[in-house]
Amino acid sequence: MVKRLNLKLANVARSGTVRNINRQIILNYIREQGPISRADISKITDLQRSTVSLIVEELIQTGLINEVYGESSGGRPPQLLSLKTTHAVAIGVDLGKKHTVVATTDLSGRILEKEQFLTEKDFDKTLSQIIEIASYFIQKNKGSIEGIGVSVPGMVESWDGDVLIIPHLDWHYPKIAERIKKATGLPVKVENDANSAALAELWLGRPEIKNVRNFILVYITKGIGTGIVFDGQIYRGKDGVAGEFGHMTIGDNAPIACATGSYRCWEAFASERAAVARYMKLSESQNGNQQISFSKIVDIAIEGDEKAILALKETAKYIGIGISNLIQGLSPEVTLIAGTIVRAWSLISDEINTAASGGICQGYPSVNIMPSTLGSSPTLKGAFSLIFANKFSINTGQKIIDI
Repeated sequence: MVKRLNLKLANVARSGTVRNINRQIILNYIREQGPISRADISKITDLQRSTVSLIVEELIQTGLINEVYGESSGGRPPQLLSLKTTHAVAIGVDLGKKHTVVATTDLSGRILEKEQFLTEKDFDKTLSQIIEIASYFIQKNKGSIEGIGVSVPGMVESWDGDVLIIPHLDWHYPKIAERIKKATGLPVKVENDANSAALAELWLGRPEIKNVRNFILVYITKGIGTGIVFDGQIYRGKDGVAGEFGHMTIGDNAPIACATGSYRCWEAFASERAAVARYMKLSESQNGNQQISFSKIVDIAIEGDEKAILALKETAKYIGIGISNLIQGLSPEVTLIAGTIVRAWSLISDEINTAASGGICQGYPSVNIMPSTLGSSPTLKGAFSLIFANKFSINTGQKIIDI
Protein backbone atom coordinates (compact mmCIF):
# COMPACT_ATOMS: atom_id res chain seq x y z
CA MET A 1 0.00 0.00 0.00
CA VAL A 2 1.33 3.46 -0.89
CA LYS A 3 0.84 6.19 1.71
CA ARG A 4 0.67 9.86 0.80
CA LEU A 5 3.58 11.62 2.49
CA ASN A 6 2.61 14.45 4.82
CA LEU A 7 5.09 17.15 3.76
CA LYS A 8 4.32 19.24 6.83
CA LEU A 9 5.82 16.49 8.97
CA ALA A 10 8.49 15.27 6.57
CA ASN A 11 12.18 15.80 7.15
CA VAL A 12 15.18 14.57 5.22
CA ALA A 13 16.76 11.67 7.13
CA ARG A 14 20.03 12.32 8.92
CA SER A 15 22.85 9.85 9.36
CA GLY A 16 21.40 8.26 12.50
CA THR A 17 17.91 7.60 11.12
CA VAL A 18 18.62 4.28 9.39
CA ARG A 19 20.59 3.06 12.40
CA ASN A 20 17.72 3.99 14.73
CA ILE A 21 15.26 2.12 12.51
CA ASN A 22 17.51 -0.95 12.46
CA ARG A 23 17.86 -0.73 16.24
CA GLN A 24 14.09 -0.77 16.70
CA ILE A 25 13.66 -3.63 14.22
CA ILE A 26 16.23 -5.75 16.06
CA LEU A 27 14.73 -4.86 19.46
CA ASN A 28 11.28 -5.92 18.26
CA TYR A 29 12.56 -9.21 16.85
CA ILE A 30 14.12 -9.98 20.23
CA ARG A 31 10.93 -8.93 21.99
CA GLU A 32 8.60 -11.06 19.85
CA GLN A 33 10.80 -14.04 18.89
CA GLY A 34 13.39 -14.23 21.66
CA PRO A 35 15.36 -15.99 22.84
CA ILE A 36 16.97 -15.59 19.43
CA SER A 37 20.57 -15.67 18.19
CA ARG A 38 22.49 -12.88 16.49
CA ALA A 39 22.88 -15.12 13.45
CA ASP A 40 19.11 -15.65 13.16
CA ILE A 41 18.47 -11.90 13.45
CA SER A 42 21.03 -11.28 10.70
CA LYS A 43 19.40 -13.91 8.49
CA ILE A 44 15.82 -12.69 9.05
CA THR A 45 16.60 -8.97 8.64
CA ASP A 46 19.28 -9.34 5.96
CA LEU A 47 21.52 -7.07 8.03
CA GLN A 48 25.26 -7.68 8.20
CA ARG A 49 26.46 -9.64 11.25
CA SER A 50 28.71 -6.73 12.24
CA THR A 51 25.74 -4.31 12.20
CA VAL A 52 23.63 -6.67 14.30
CA SER A 53 26.47 -7.18 16.80
CA LEU A 54 27.03 -3.44 17.25
CA ILE A 55 23.34 -2.77 17.85
CA VAL A 56 22.98 -5.77 20.17
CA GLU A 57 25.89 -4.55 22.30
CA GLU A 58 24.22 -1.13 22.55
CA LEU A 59 20.93 -2.75 23.64
CA ILE A 60 22.75 -4.81 26.25
CA GLN A 61 24.53 -1.72 27.59
CA THR A 62 21.24 0.21 27.89
CA GLY A 63 19.69 -2.65 29.88
CA LEU A 64 16.98 -3.55 27.37
CA ILE A 65 18.17 -7.07 26.56
CA ASN A 66 20.47 -9.71 28.01
CA GLU A 67 22.21 -12.86 26.90
CA VAL A 68 20.95 -16.31 27.89
CA TYR A 69 22.21 -19.76 27.02
CA GLY A 70 20.18 -22.04 24.79
CA GLU A 71 20.07 -25.83 24.85
CA SER A 72 23.26 -27.55 23.79
CA SER A 73 23.14 -30.06 20.93
CA GLY A 74 26.35 -31.68 22.13
CA GLY A 75 28.77 -28.80 21.97
CA ARG A 76 28.94 -25.37 23.54
CA PRO A 77 25.48 -23.95 24.44
CA PRO A 78 24.46 -21.17 22.00
CA GLN A 79 24.26 -17.58 23.24
CA LEU A 80 20.77 -16.17 22.69
CA LEU A 81 19.17 -12.78 23.22
CA SER A 82 16.00 -11.98 25.16
CA LEU A 83 14.32 -8.96 26.73
CA LYS A 84 15.57 -8.07 30.17
CA THR A 85 12.57 -8.55 32.45
CA THR A 86 14.16 -8.36 35.89
CA HIS A 87 12.83 -4.93 36.83
CA ALA A 88 9.87 -2.59 36.42
CA VAL A 89 10.01 -0.18 33.48
CA ALA A 90 6.57 1.44 33.47
CA ILE A 91 3.57 2.30 35.63
CA GLY A 92 0.03 1.77 34.38
CA VAL A 93 -3.02 3.54 35.79
CA ASP A 94 -6.44 2.07 35.00
CA LEU A 95 -8.83 4.83 36.06
CA GLY A 96 -12.20 3.09 36.28
CA LYS A 97 -15.67 4.33 37.03
CA LYS A 98 -15.72 2.47 40.36
CA HIS A 99 -12.13 1.37 41.03
CA THR A 100 -8.70 2.65 40.06
CA VAL A 101 -5.70 0.34 39.71
CA VAL A 102 -2.08 1.49 39.73
CA ALA A 103 0.52 -1.14 38.79
CA THR A 104 4.07 -1.70 37.58
CA THR A 105 5.20 -3.85 34.66
CA ASP A 106 8.38 -5.23 33.16
CA LEU A 107 9.22 -5.13 29.44
CA SER A 108 7.12 -8.22 28.75
CA GLY A 109 3.92 -6.61 30.06
CA ARG A 110 3.84 -8.80 33.19
CA ILE A 111 2.20 -7.13 36.19
CA LEU A 112 4.72 -6.95 39.03
CA GLU A 113 2.89 -5.02 41.75
CA LYS A 114 -0.47 -3.32 41.93
CA GLU A 115 -2.69 -1.38 44.29
CA GLN A 116 -6.40 -0.67 43.96
CA PHE A 117 -8.73 1.89 45.53
CA LEU A 118 -12.28 3.18 45.09
CA THR A 119 -12.47 5.96 42.49
CA GLU A 120 -13.67 9.20 44.04
CA LYS A 121 -15.74 11.63 42.00
CA ASP A 122 -13.65 14.33 43.62
CA PHE A 123 -10.88 14.87 41.06
CA ASP A 124 -8.28 16.07 43.56
CA LYS A 125 -8.78 13.11 45.89
CA THR A 126 -8.46 10.54 43.10
CA LEU A 127 -5.42 12.21 41.53
CA SER A 128 -3.74 12.51 44.92
CA GLN A 129 -4.12 8.76 45.51
CA ILE A 130 -2.78 7.94 42.02
CA ILE A 131 0.23 10.22 42.58
CA GLU A 132 0.89 8.79 46.04
CA ILE A 133 0.96 5.18 44.80
CA ALA A 134 2.92 6.04 41.64
CA SER A 135 5.49 7.95 43.70
CA TYR A 136 5.88 4.95 46.00
CA PHE A 137 6.51 2.64 43.02
CA ILE A 138 8.99 5.10 41.50
CA GLN A 139 10.96 5.35 44.74
CA LYS A 140 10.89 1.59 45.31
CA ASN A 141 12.21 0.84 41.82
CA LYS A 142 15.12 3.29 42.12
CA GLY A 143 15.06 4.99 38.75
CA SER A 144 14.01 2.10 36.47
CA ILE A 145 10.50 3.50 35.76
CA GLU A 146 10.53 5.29 32.41
CA GLY A 147 6.95 6.52 32.06
CA ILE A 148 3.34 6.36 33.23
CA GLY A 149 0.40 5.32 31.05
CA VAL A 150 -3.16 6.18 32.06
CA SER A 151 -6.36 4.59 30.72
CA VAL A 152 -9.56 6.61 31.30
CA PRO A 153 -13.29 5.99 30.60
CA GLY A 154 -13.76 9.16 28.60
CA MET A 155 -12.86 11.20 25.54
CA VAL A 156 -9.17 11.94 25.03
CA GLU A 157 -7.91 14.34 22.38
CA SER A 158 -4.25 13.32 22.45
CA TRP A 159 -1.81 11.01 24.21
CA ASP A 160 -0.13 14.03 25.74
CA GLY A 161 -2.97 14.33 28.19
CA ASP A 162 -5.73 16.45 26.68
CA VAL A 163 -8.72 14.72 28.28
CA LEU A 164 -11.97 16.30 27.16
CA ILE A 165 -14.51 14.67 29.46
CA ILE A 166 -15.03 11.66 31.72
CA PRO A 167 -18.85 11.57 31.83
CA HIS A 168 -19.41 9.06 34.65
CA LEU A 169 -17.19 11.10 36.99
CA ASP A 170 -18.44 14.43 35.65
CA TRP A 171 -14.86 15.58 34.99
CA HIS A 172 -14.51 18.21 32.28
CA TYR A 173 -11.05 18.95 30.84
CA PRO A 174 -9.26 17.35 33.82
CA LYS A 175 -5.49 17.99 33.82
CA ILE A 176 -4.60 14.36 34.55
CA ALA A 177 -1.30 14.07 32.69
CA GLU A 178 -0.15 17.52 33.69
CA ARG A 179 -0.73 16.86 37.40
CA ILE A 180 0.93 13.42 37.42
CA LYS A 181 3.90 14.59 35.35
CA LYS A 182 4.48 17.59 37.62
CA ALA A 183 4.37 15.41 40.74
CA THR A 184 6.52 12.53 39.46
CA GLY A 185 8.79 14.12 36.87
CA LEU A 186 8.07 11.28 34.42
CA PRO A 187 6.49 11.32 30.93
CA VAL A 188 2.76 10.62 31.11
CA LYS A 189 0.53 9.32 28.30
CA VAL A 190 -3.28 9.15 28.50
CA GLU A 191 -5.79 7.27 26.34
CA ASN A 192 -9.46 6.29 26.24
CA ASP A 193 -10.12 2.87 27.79
CA ALA A 194 -11.32 1.13 24.60
CA ASN A 195 -8.36 2.50 22.61
CA SER A 196 -6.07 1.40 25.44
CA ALA A 197 -7.43 -2.15 25.28
CA ALA A 198 -6.95 -2.18 21.49
CA LEU A 199 -3.39 -0.95 21.92
CA ALA A 200 -2.78 -3.75 24.43
CA GLU A 201 -3.90 -6.28 21.82
CA LEU A 202 -1.30 -4.84 19.44
CA TRP A 203 1.56 -5.08 21.92
CA LEU A 204 0.58 -7.83 24.35
CA GLY A 205 -2.16 -9.85 22.66
CA ARG A 206 -2.07 -13.23 20.98
CA PRO A 207 0.34 -13.54 18.02
CA GLU A 208 -2.39 -13.76 15.39
CA ILE A 209 -3.70 -10.36 16.54
CA LYS A 210 -0.32 -8.66 16.94
CA ASN A 211 0.27 -9.39 13.25
CA VAL A 212 -3.15 -8.06 12.12
CA ARG A 213 -3.02 -4.56 10.66
CA ASN A 214 -6.75 -3.69 10.78
CA PHE A 215 -9.09 -4.69 13.59
CA ILE A 216 -11.77 -3.37 15.92
CA LEU A 217 -11.97 -4.07 19.64
CA VAL A 218 -15.41 -3.86 21.25
CA TYR A 219 -15.08 -3.25 24.99
CA ILE A 220 -18.24 -4.29 26.83
CA THR A 221 -18.69 -2.69 30.27
CA LYS A 222 -21.50 -0.62 31.75
CA GLY A 223 -21.31 1.10 28.35
CA ILE A 224 -19.73 0.06 25.05
CA GLY A 225 -16.48 1.43 23.72
CA THR A 226 -14.69 0.59 20.49
CA GLY A 227 -11.02 0.86 19.68
CA ILE A 228 -10.22 1.03 15.96
CA VAL A 229 -6.84 -0.05 14.61
CA PHE A 230 -5.97 0.88 11.01
CA ASP A 231 -2.61 -0.14 9.54
CA GLY A 232 -1.29 -1.12 12.97
CA GLN A 233 -2.16 2.21 14.60
CA ILE A 234 -5.01 3.48 16.76
CA TYR A 235 -7.41 5.57 14.68
CA ARG A 236 -8.42 8.49 16.86
CA GLY A 237 -10.29 10.79 14.45
CA LYS A 238 -10.85 14.51 14.87
CA ASP A 239 -10.35 15.58 18.50
CA GLY A 240 -9.71 11.95 19.43
CA VAL A 241 -13.38 10.95 19.62
CA ALA A 242 -13.52 8.27 16.90
CA GLY A 243 -15.08 4.97 17.90
CA GLU A 244 -18.13 6.17 19.83
CA PHE A 245 -20.25 3.42 18.28
CA GLY A 246 -21.94 2.67 21.60
CA HIS A 247 -24.42 5.41 20.72
CA MET A 248 -25.36 4.26 17.22
CA THR A 249 -29.06 3.44 16.84
CA ILE A 250 -29.89 -0.25 16.44
CA GLY A 251 -33.51 -0.49 17.63
CA ASP A 252 -36.25 0.81 19.95
CA ASN A 253 -37.36 0.10 23.52
CA ALA A 254 -34.09 -1.20 24.95
CA PRO A 255 -34.17 -2.66 28.48
CA ILE A 256 -32.24 0.34 29.87
CA ALA A 257 -31.36 3.87 28.79
CA CYS A 258 -27.86 4.67 27.57
CA ALA A 259 -25.68 7.22 29.35
CA THR A 260 -27.41 10.05 27.45
CA GLY A 261 -30.94 8.79 28.16
CA SER A 262 -31.74 7.08 24.85
CA TYR A 263 -33.47 3.68 24.58
CA ARG A 264 -32.29 3.21 20.99
CA CYS A 265 -28.49 3.04 21.33
CA TRP A 266 -26.31 -0.06 20.99
CA GLU A 267 -25.15 0.51 24.59
CA ALA A 268 -28.76 0.35 25.79
CA PHE A 269 -29.21 -3.08 24.17
CA ALA A 270 -25.82 -4.75 24.54
CA SER A 271 -23.97 -3.44 27.62
CA GLU A 272 -23.49 -5.12 30.99
CA ARG A 273 -26.32 -2.95 32.36
CA ALA A 274 -28.64 -4.26 29.66
CA ALA A 275 -27.82 -7.86 30.60
CA VAL A 276 -28.43 -7.10 34.29
CA ALA A 277 -31.81 -5.52 33.45
CA ARG A 278 -32.82 -8.60 31.45
CA TYR A 279 -31.82 -10.94 34.24
CA MET A 280 -33.69 -8.83 36.84
CA LYS A 281 -36.84 -8.93 34.71
CA LEU A 282 -36.62 -12.71 34.31
CA SER A 283 -36.03 -13.15 38.05
CA GLU A 284 -38.27 -10.44 39.54
CA SER A 285 -40.78 -12.88 41.03
CA GLN A 286 -37.92 -14.82 42.61
CA ASN A 287 -35.60 -12.06 43.82
CA GLY A 288 -37.85 -9.01 43.96
CA ASN A 289 -35.80 -5.84 43.54
CA GLN A 290 -32.57 -7.32 44.88
CA GLN A 291 -29.70 -6.11 42.66
CA ILE A 292 -27.04 -8.39 41.23
CA SER A 293 -23.72 -7.60 39.57
CA PHE A 294 -22.97 -8.49 35.98
CA SER A 295 -19.97 -10.53 37.11
CA LYS A 296 -22.26 -12.60 39.33
CA ILE A 297 -24.63 -13.19 36.41
CA VAL A 298 -21.71 -14.54 34.38
CA ASP A 299 -20.71 -16.77 37.31
CA ILE A 300 -24.14 -18.34 37.72
CA ALA A 301 -24.63 -18.66 33.96
CA ILE A 302 -21.44 -20.70 33.79
CA GLU A 303 -22.84 -22.83 36.64
CA GLY A 304 -25.99 -23.45 34.57
CA ASP A 305 -28.55 -20.88 35.77
CA GLU A 306 -31.13 -20.76 32.94
CA LYS A 307 -32.27 -17.15 33.52
CA ALA A 308 -28.69 -15.90 33.56
CA ILE A 309 -27.94 -17.83 30.37
CA LEU A 310 -31.02 -16.36 28.66
CA ALA A 311 -30.06 -12.82 29.71
CA LEU A 312 -26.53 -13.26 28.35
CA LYS A 313 -27.67 -14.86 25.10
CA GLU A 314 -30.15 -12.06 24.41
CA THR A 315 -27.46 -9.47 25.12
CA ALA A 316 -25.03 -11.37 22.87
CA LYS A 317 -27.53 -11.20 20.01
CA TYR A 318 -27.47 -7.40 20.16
CA ILE A 319 -23.68 -7.36 20.47
CA GLY A 320 -23.64 -9.26 17.17
CA ILE A 321 -26.12 -6.90 15.51
CA GLY A 322 -23.94 -3.92 16.40
CA ILE A 323 -20.81 -5.67 15.18
CA SER A 324 -22.47 -6.34 11.80
CA ASN A 325 -22.70 -2.56 11.33
CA LEU A 326 -19.02 -2.14 12.21
CA ILE A 327 -18.02 -4.86 9.75
CA GLN A 328 -20.06 -3.37 6.92
CA GLY A 329 -18.76 0.13 7.60
CA LEU A 330 -15.10 -0.56 8.32
CA SER A 331 -14.37 -4.07 7.00
CA PRO A 332 -11.85 -5.12 9.69
CA GLU A 333 -9.81 -8.30 9.42
CA VAL A 334 -10.89 -9.25 12.95
CA THR A 335 -13.36 -7.95 15.53
CA LEU A 336 -12.30 -8.58 19.12
CA ILE A 337 -14.55 -8.53 22.17
CA ALA A 338 -13.14 -7.62 25.59
CA GLY A 339 -14.65 -7.32 29.05
CA THR A 340 -16.10 -9.58 31.73
CA ILE A 341 -18.54 -11.08 29.22
CA VAL A 342 -15.64 -12.94 27.57
CA ARG A 343 -15.65 -15.33 30.54
CA ALA A 344 -18.97 -16.66 29.19
CA TRP A 345 -17.67 -17.01 25.62
CA SER A 346 -18.66 -20.67 25.29
CA LEU A 347 -22.27 -19.71 26.09
CA ILE A 348 -22.60 -16.64 23.87
CA SER A 349 -20.25 -17.01 20.88
CA ASP A 350 -22.88 -18.69 18.67
CA GLU A 351 -25.41 -15.91 19.29
CA ILE A 352 -22.85 -13.19 18.54
CA ASN A 353 -21.65 -14.82 15.32
CA THR A 354 -25.15 -15.69 14.11
CA ALA A 355 -26.47 -12.16 14.68
CA ALA A 356 -23.38 -10.57 13.11
CA SER A 357 -23.54 -12.83 10.04
CA GLY A 358 -27.29 -12.28 9.67
CA GLY A 359 -26.89 -8.51 9.69
CA ILE A 360 -24.32 -8.41 6.88
CA CYS A 361 -25.40 -7.95 3.28
CA GLN A 362 -24.33 -10.45 0.65
CA GLY A 363 -20.89 -9.79 -0.77
CA TYR A 364 -19.35 -8.29 2.37
CA PRO A 365 -16.34 -9.95 4.03
CA SER A 366 -17.09 -12.90 6.28
CA VAL A 367 -17.38 -12.44 10.02
CA ASN A 368 -14.23 -13.07 12.09
CA ILE A 369 -14.99 -12.44 15.76
CA MET A 370 -12.66 -13.46 18.59
CA PRO A 371 -12.58 -13.02 22.37
CA SER A 372 -9.74 -11.00 23.85
CA THR A 373 -7.09 -13.06 25.63
CA LEU A 374 -5.97 -10.19 27.87
CA GLY A 375 -8.03 -11.45 30.81
CA SER A 376 -9.69 -9.21 33.36
CA SER A 377 -7.37 -6.21 32.93
CA PRO A 378 -7.24 -5.23 29.23
CA THR A 379 -7.30 -1.51 30.04
CA LEU A 380 -4.50 -1.78 32.62
CA LYS A 381 -2.38 -3.60 30.05
CA GLY A 382 -3.42 -0.87 27.64
CA ALA A 383 -2.00 1.71 30.02
CA PHE A 384 1.30 -0.19 29.99
CA SER A 385 1.13 -0.31 26.19
CA LEU A 386 1.07 3.49 25.98
CA ILE A 387 4.65 3.42 27.24
CA PHE A 388 5.63 0.36 25.18
CA ALA A 389 4.32 2.04 22.02
CA ASN A 390 6.82 4.88 22.49
CA LYS A 391 9.62 2.51 23.44
CA PHE A 392 9.27 -0.11 20.70
CA SER A 393 7.67 1.77 17.80
CA ILE A 394 9.61 2.83 14.72
CA ASN A 395 8.75 6.50 14.51
CA THR A 396 10.59 8.47 11.86
CA GLY A 397 8.11 11.36 11.83
CA GLN A 398 7.47 10.52 8.15
CA LYS A 399 11.09 11.33 7.29
CA ILE A 400 12.37 10.62 3.81
CA ILE A 401 14.94 7.85 4.24
CA ASP A 402 17.86 8.25 1.86
CA ILE A 403 19.77 4.96 1.69
